[in-house]
Amino acid sequence: MTAPEEWDLREAVTEYETGWYDGGYDLLEQPNGIEKRYYWADLPPAVVVVARIDGTLAASVDGDETETDDGRVANGGSDGDHLLFVEQYRPAIRETHLELPAGIVEGGESYTRAAARELEEETGFIPSSTALLQEYAVATGVLRHDRGIVYAEGLEPGERELDNNEFLEVTTVPVEAALERAREQPANDSTVSALLLAKEDGLL
Repeated sequence: MTAPEEWDLREAVTEYETGWYDGGYDLLEQPNGIEKRYYWADLPPAVVVVARIDGTLAASVDGDETETDDGRVANGGSDGDHLLFVEQYRPAIRETHLELPAGIVEGGESYTRAAARELEEETGFIPSSTALLQEYAVATGVLRHDRGIVYAEGLEPGERELDNNEFLEVTTVPVEAALERAREQPANDSTVSALLLAKEDGLL
């Protein structure tokens, strides 16, 4: 990161390290000559996945499958495509949120590779196709943190493997209703922004 010449960095201090993110401040001389501490938290990049799943698989996620008299499994859900969501409690804000699958990008991963890994770990589905829709900086007034939005499709069953601090319930929402549902309170930035980008790109 570089600063314009009129911003003079006097000191950069890391005050704490959590193992997940670092926190500290930069002491800067502003263009008006006044010194000020600008506090920051430095987080690794994250990815948010807009994952499209067909109606038959969505029914298996939502428990809408029923067994017929001859032992076959019938789909009791919608035949239309859905999006995968996870519902989880967020201790930092003490609320339960409906979110798109998401996670940290591990060292050396691309956003699309991280998206495929996180999707399988959180939901148990593997995408056959992924595409990066957007990369952007998040909450630039306080965070050093980038986010990538990835669209995934062609989902097939894989193996779910949650981290020891993940307590997620997987569900689906019909594609045409996903944005409206995500805007219901409590809403969250990563889910709403990802769906808006996917809609703008003609994917929803």
